[in-house]
Amino acid sequence: MTTDVHAERFTSLRPLLFTIAYEILGSATESDDVLQDSYLRWSEVDIGRVRDTKSYLARLVTRQALNALRASARRREDYVGPWLPEPVLLDENDASADVVLAESVSMAMLVVLETLTPDERVIFVLREVFGFTHEDIATTVGKSVATVRQAAHRARKHVRARRRRFEPADTATSTRIAEQFMTAATTGDLRGLLALLAKDATFTADGGGKTLAARRPVLGARRVAARLVSLFHKRRGIPDLRFELVRCNNTPALVIYRGDRMEGVFLIEISDDEITDIYVIRNPDKLLTVTVPRRLSR
Repeated sequence: MTTDVHAERFTSLRPLLFTIAYEILGSATESDDVLQDSYLRWSEVDIGRVRDTKSYLARLVTRQALNALRASARRREDYVGPWLPEPVLLDENDASADVVLAESVSMAMLVVLETLTPDERVIFVLREVFGFTHEDIATTVGKSVATVRQAAHRARKHVRARRRRFEPADTATSTRIAEQFMTAATTGDLRGLLALLAKDATFTADGGGKTLAARRPVLGARRVAARLVSLFHKRRGIPDLRFELVRCNNTPALVIYRGDRMEGVFLIEISDDEITDIYVIRNPDKLLTVTVPRRLSR
């Protein structure tokens, strides 16, 4: 009976717990591992002593995610080429109506969060996204309230200095632009791509040293467009190649398949009706769970 109660409470909060772990780690795979480990710890807890299940589990998952983030910091420093977060496919009940959540799980925001220290990232996420009090955060991360306040201010200032002004396009507009992008890219239409790209557009690819990908970001509309034409030109004539438009991280994404094998995901960030950033994930390790729809929640 107790086990059923543990499972029921944990399952009901799983979208929230996954979202917390994912925003801290930027990895769906590692977040799943954190939730599995957290559940094992939760299953041994005396529920009768838990006053607030949501707060208790949020703190538990946050601590486990912070430990995982600290452990992976060195691996990310040694990573070959740019390190990009794992994309997450949203189910039909996506988070686009929640503007704060939509921005917080955008690829651009997650990339900025990678530049924070592990403690700063956790404090920023808990405070700015989930609205934890400084006191609750201090208890969770094992720091003084004063230290948490300072870290929160520092992280917020850091993020604001590096994050573009967030003016997301509505779903209909972003879908239309994404469809135009797919047509232009797959047909080698350079002019069509230039008409869609912001002048300072960026192209960042993550191959992890396991597949071909640019080792440095490509900057500027003309260079990005030329890169895209070159990439898709090389794939012309490949048998069983197909493309699919989905939504990952609250933005349109072009998924490339060769037969049943996923070869990459192009996430298209759109602001003011222009494509500002293209994030390409080709590291096969980061494509393992992309087909699994996720529910996100605050």
